[in-house]
Amino acid sequence: MNANNKAYLRGLAQEFGESTNAVRIELNKLEGAGMLCSEYDGNKKYFCANKKHPLFTDIQNIVHKYVGLDRIIEDVVKQLGAVKKVYLTGDWAKGKESDVIDLCIVGTNLNKHYLLELIEKTERLIGKKIKYLTYQDSKNIKEALVLWSDE
Repeated sequence: MNANNKAYLRGLAQEFGESTNAVRIELNKLEGAGMLCSEYDGNKKYFCANKKHPLFTDIQNIVHKYVGLDRIIEDVVKQLGAVKKVYLTGDWAKGKESDVIDLCIVGTNLNKHYLLELIEKTERLIGKKIKYLTYQDSKNIKEALVLWSDE
């Protein structure tokens, strides 16, 4: 499990403003259904999404649509240039809601003028600020979730 993509019971209870017992019951249900994986680190049990679960991609797509990322990704990929990968970083990649969406776009010959126009339009549509970085390769990108890949 990646240390940055997991959460523990008390942290989740605080984040959602719920009792630890209520959160524990739901986590156990999700783990029992195979949607979550868990591991212990000392006396803390950490949970993360099971990426091998057959519904993982569908649930991830629902989250993308809720956040508005599906709009960004499709337009960027179609018209931006030679895009190789698009990553979600920052709070959203850690499973925390935020007013800022952080993206890393890997590719060459990217049309940055178009990207700025697209981001401005998308920010108005989804009511969130979008920050982005562009790279020619992905070797320096850490703590990220792949949103789109040409592979």
